[in-house]
Amino acid sequence: MPYYIYRITQVGPIRRLEPLGRHDKFLSASAAAKALRKGIDPEKERIQVIFGANELQAEDAINTVRTPGPTLGADL
Repeated sequence: MPYYIYRITQVGPIRRLEPLGRHDKFLSASAAAKALRKGIDPEKERIQVIFGANELQAEDAINTVRTPGPTLGADL
């Protein structure tokens, strides 16, 4: 499955996803993402590599809200 690179910007509650590329290997996707991150303002946008069978699955993975894992002492 390929790796997709997205530029993610958030304006209020709206998250905008801009596809920037597709790579078959993680190393090339990671290198491309690192190069793209050098030219952005991290306060306004971020670059993310995501794994998926297609663009739709990758975008779903980015937009999925994950529940936080257990914290130390949570069972007390």
